[in-house]
Amino acid sequence: MNLLGFTADENEENSDISKPPQSPLSDASAEEATQGSDTDLEVEEILNYTKKDLVILQTDEKLQLVAKWKRKKGILTLEVWDKDPGKAFAGVKGAELYLEACRLMEVVPVSHFAQNLAKPYINLNHHGLGPKGVKAIAIALVSNATVTHLELEDNHILAEGAICIAEMLRENCCLRELNISNNYLDTDGAEAIASLLLENASYLHTLQLSGNSFGEEAASCLADALMSNYQVKELDLSHNEFSEKGGQLLGQMLAVNTALEILDLSWNHLRRKGTVAFSTGLKGNAALKILNLSWNSIGNEGAQAIAEALKVNNVLIHLDISNNQISDEGAMKICNGLKVNGTLKVLKMANNLLTVEGATALVGSVRKNPNSMLEEINISNVLVNASFIELLELVWQKHPELDVIYGEVEGCISKIPKQHPNPMKVIQKYLNEHNLRLWDFLRKIDKDGNMKIPVSAFRRAMMQQSNIQLNRVQIAELVRKLDQNQTGIVDYSHLKEQKPAQKPVKEEMKEEEMYVRRRVSQ
Repeated sequence: MNLLGFTADENEENSDISKPPQSPLSDASAEEATQGSDTDLEVEEILNYTKKDLVILQTDEKLQLVAKWKRKKGILTLEVWDKDPGKAFAGVKGAELYLEACRLMEVVPVSHFAQNLAKPYINLNHHGLGPKGVKAIAIALVSNATVTHLELEDNHILAEGAICIAEMLRENCCLRELNISNNYLDTDGAEAIASLLLENASYLHTLQLSGNSFGEEAASCLADALMSNYQVKELDLSHNEFSEKGGQLLGQMLAVNTALEILDLSWNHLRRKGTVAFSTGLKGNAALKILNLSWNSIGNEGAQAIAEALKVNNVLIHLDISNNQISDEGAMKICNGLKVNGTLKVLKMANNLLTVEGATALVGSVRKNPNSMLEEINISNVLVNASFIELLELVWQKHPELDVIYGEVEGCISKIPKQHPNPMKVIQKYLNEHNLRLWDFLRKIDKDGNMKIPVSAFRRAMMQQSNIQLNRVQIAELVRKLDQNQTGIVDYSHLKEQKPAQKPVKEEMKEEEMYVRRRVSQ
């Protein structure tokens, strides 16, 4: 059984193989006279041979098979065959193969796919492909060596489509990133993908499976597969239906997995017990760096379990537990973990049930931990007060890289915000006065010298430098302008070719006039 679902007739194959190779062009005139359905049958015959099927044929037989089809299509010439017979066989792939597969599947070809098969990135999100459409795409990608990133989100491919994708990935050695989110894969689709992962049969390192109605059965097979998988580094399982049992299964996986670095479990139903079980696995994990558990109703009990994991985990750097019904009590539990953790850099806790009391405790935990690496705390919905701001100022003295995102300040809501000079204009004025480029200025604070400064390092450097006086509000505005895509990096490599700032024309005229006057007076 091959990718198209056909079974080859063994007797016919054996009889074909036993025949001695014939000249591919000896019966050209007779074949050219053949028309209609005969051509269609031979095209189908070609497509019935997958990569594995062709292995059993001799090289000459492969070439004859392909040549037979190409002569029917009118695209094979004596010159091509004589110079390089291999080219004739190599031609039956890519766009040609895709178009024939679409005809066989009775689906309309997607021109964007056919035109971009030689490029590394193809986006087919929201194309309404269905199972048959994705089957044709899978056929074209079996031996493709250029596409590394494929987007297939929201195409209603169902479990049938997932099975075809899995079969293709067993043969394809180029695809690295795949998005098949929101495709109604259900348990059968999850099992097909899990079987692939269990065998480590693909080269995927990024896999997005969001919104596919995965429940506990899917969690079980995926967890089993990921326990021994060493390829996938980024996995998106958000917007599924994993509940408390799913949290337990995924936690067991996390305890032994050594490859996964990014895991998104947001918008599931782990709740308290599921998070407690999951956090047990997080304690012993030595690979995961970014974890998203937002929108899981983990509550204070789940927060306590996460805090216990933070005490011993020394790998995690980014944790999102927003929108989880965590109150000040849960925040206090989290603080117990933050007081000893020395690796976490980003903590997102927005839209929980925190008040200024919980916010103060979070900031205070950073102050009490000399080894804290926190660069961002997001509590953007919390209304704070003047005491909180005073504490934050004290913390900033030792941790200038820390960015705390909070709500309004109590008592200042109705007041007109204090206006600050545009930080870019302040910097430009300094550059003009010293005949410098912005690149020169940024180069001085770039310790690594690679023209890419982490936002935290940039914030710290701007607070500590004394040439340009900017307050924290201005620095925050500056970061937003220099890192508009929120990549966490200030990339100034594009500024290298800019010329130094020139003095205004009026200033140059004044200097020239003064020079002339001095010469005259002499």
